[in-house]
Amino acid sequence: MPHHDVMASLLILLIISVVAVVGLQRLRLPAILGYLLVGAVAGPYGLTLIGNINDIHLIAEFGVVFLLFMLGLEFSLPRLIAMRRAVIGMGGAQVIATAGITGATAWFMGFSPAAAFVLAGVMTVSSTAIVIKQLGDQLEINSRHGNNAVGVLLFQDLAAIPFLIIIPVLGATIGRTVDTTQVSINIGLTIGAGVLAAVVLFFGGRWVLRPLFREIARSRSAELFTIAVLLVVLGAGWLTNQAGISYELGAFLAGIALSETQYKHQIESDVRPFRDVLLGLFFITIGMMLNVRELPQVIGWVLLLLVLLIVVKTVIVFLIGRLMGEEPGVALRTGLVLAQGGEFGFAMLAITAPQIMTDFERQMVLAVVIFSMALTPIIVKFNGRITKAMVPSYQRKRRENQAHIDQFSQDMSGHVVICGFGRVGQNVARLLQSEGFEYTAIEIDPDIVQQALQAGLPVHYGNSTHADILNAAGLSRARALVVSHLDETATLKTVEAARSLSEHIPIMVRARTGEELDPLFTAGANEVVVSIYEMSLVLSGNVLRALNVPVSKILRQIQEIRREHYAPLRHTYASSRARSNEDFLPLAPRTLRNITLIKGAYAIGRALESCLPASRTIVVDAINRGGIRGETPQGDTLLVEGDILTLYGAPDELDTVEHFLLSGRE
Repeated sequence: MPHHDVMASLLILLIISVVAVVGLQRLRLPAILGYLLVGAVAGPYGLTLIGNINDIHLIAEFGVVFLLFMLGLEFSLPRLIAMRRAVIGMGGAQVIATAGITGATAWFMGFSPAAAFVLAGVMTVSSTAIVIKQLGDQLEINSRHGNNAVGVLLFQDLAAIPFLIIIPVLGATIGRTVDTTQVSINIGLTIGAGVLAAVVLFFGGRWVLRPLFREIARSRSAELFTIAVLLVVLGAGWLTNQAGISYELGAFLAGIALSETQYKHQIESDVRPFRDVLLGLFFITIGMMLNVRELPQVIGWVLLLLVLLIVVKTVIVFLIGRLMGEEPGVALRTGLVLAQGGEFGFAMLAITAPQIMTDFERQMVLAVVIFSMALTPIIVKFNGRITKAMVPSYQRKRRENQAHIDQFSQDMSGHVVICGFGRVGQNVARLLQSEGFEYTAIEIDPDIVQQALQAGLPVHYGNSTHADILNAAGLSRARALVVSHLDETATLKTVEAARSLSEHIPIMVRARTGEELDPLFTAGANEVVVSIYEMSLVLSGNVLRALNVPVSKILRQIQEIRREHYAPLRHTYASSRARSNEDFLPLAPRTLRNITLIKGAYAIGRALESCLPASRTIVVDAINRGGIRGETPQGDTLLVEGDILTLYGAPDELDTVEHFLLSGRE
């Protein structure tokens, strides 16, 4: 095996990662699994494409540092208080119960106390990244079991911090003649140092970091802002490391210090690329730790422990949910969603000293966590079906909920059905009520439903993407349907389900960006109100009114643009700079481009229509000839040298057409 330097190793890993992640995305599976697979295949136990992982691991370790920083940045005390039942109640009970049962079982099985402690921490946490993504894709993030799962995951992430503090201390005491009292003192001193560091960074954040970032923001230098963020993350990690604590804790505390500033979202945007890349490398190095050659020798133990992990965590969460008053079906779905190992488990294994766990033990635990995460997308996807099969009352509860909606709506006719009772849905309902129109609303967020019912509003819990729920709401007798979901997938599925039930009902949809327009009209929407376009219309109307343009003329123009499905507004020039903030997203995936016919261009002297391939969905917005702009030119227009064609279309198609216009080749 030839020796590779660090750069060659990184290039090999990046090439394989691109292929693996693209393949998994095609299968709609998380990228984490791809990184783990790449590590297992390319590592010293696989194809040995990477012989020495120490240099890669040193770089990848910063991925966990940035992960903890982002966790601290997203930390919100008001959010914890608002979700205290799920976070502190269910999450706290789950961590204590799982850690206690796992640690005690490992100790009785012959693991050392230190190894049992590590195992307890590893098995306690679940995969935040995979669970949140899968629940989001399935439109279950705001369901009752989704809310419970998010709360428990939040507490797990916070509970991982003490494990990350204590595990290195345990490693430093193994092999030395140190009594239990001394170990306890060391752990206490380390935790005390952590508390002191938290206090210092908290007040330092208020007295130093906030004024510092205020001055940096005034300079309006993106580079300086990013450098300052990196300095804070790595500097805080270095300070806590000098105090004998992990880098990760310092990064977490720095995130908390900056979480309440007005620069939080910009900091998050700047750090995310570093976190994602380095965290990907971290998962690759974890995959490299898995000895796939010796895996067949321990596969029996691995499968046994895998089943135990999934069953035990599911049962623990189920019992906690039932004790806290959750319905059996909701409690079981919450347990199934959280029945796996997680990212912080890998972080704990990575900092575990070799003397704490034998290689055999480490390989078993590592394989169990990896396999459980690989199974997570499947378990989460079918958590509803599994629950219906195991808890008959859950299916009955859904039928009762559907019957409740049907009973409420059976005498209604000519009403309006509102799907999604968030801010927009509530405002629509308020205006309908003021004009004396009846409505019934369907909402999947149980908190909103509960508050609405307390206020006496006709709002019901249900998933509007299901045709039976829409049918129960009396869609066939309704006068109109309003869809105001934030989630694009939920919106599209609701429109499709509604149109399958009724061919004639007017469907009005709220959308955020122009990307949703064409799919929604294809699915059967009659009217689509795009937030970002409506802001443009309102602002333009105000400007024209200030210029003394008659109100009637302004209204006619706005109505004409709406009748054309915002077509004039969808032709926009896109910036070449990447924009990650949602407030500054490009208006549409298609854009305008100016193409000048220079001397010798293929299109000169030819008709316009003959220069545009028929298979392309390119629109000719205008031709500028000699300073005179001609809108929507005819296809038989002969092109001359110096013409500036303004074309509208997808960027890749515009590249092809531009090349064809200038050279005659696609």
